[in-house]
Amino acid sequence: MLLGALTTHLTNYVMERSRHRRELLTRWDDRKLDAYGGYVDRVRAGIFLAVQLYEHKEGLRLSEQSEAEMLAELSEAERQRGRSFEQIMLLGGDEVVEAAHELHAAVRAIDWQATGKTVGTLEEWRERNRAAFREINEFHETARVDLGVQGKVTGENHPERDLLLPAARRDGGGTAG
Repeated sequence: MLLGALTTHLTNYVMERSRHRRELLTRWDDRKLDAYGGYVDRVRAGIFLAVQLYEHKEGLRLSEQSEAEMLAELSEAERQRGRSFEQIMLLGGDEVVEAAHELHAAVRAIDWQATGKTVGTLEEWRERNRAAFREINEFHETARVDLGVQGKVTGENHPERDLLLPAARRDGGGTAG
């Protein structure tokens, strides 16, 4: 009888401990998913603002906002992206953290050309944007592995796509952008 009670207690303890670990892992995965998604969202928002600024400065598409307003928005977006990046540093696995570093560097290159800290041609601008979107895809891949999500977002089933550019810009005719 004592052996039965002890066995029951030990079994309940092991099961409860296992359940607690599963709950903890699920909670961390939920936090990681939020952090990863939030980071990519902020990266994309910053790229959009940099494109808006760049196109305005280059006379490709004028904005109703002043350059100072656009710079302020871009600066705030960078601050928000930095906060999200810190969450990746705290929660992400090694590969995710490295992918975030690469993505962060690619996005900084876009910001620097948009703000005039670095100079470049329109084709260099486009290549910086292509590089950033390749890094976003790489970040997605590593985040999916870290979260245990099956499948890929790149590869044979998902061919690489180029920047979406209006026809006049894509073929080099008219105003370049």
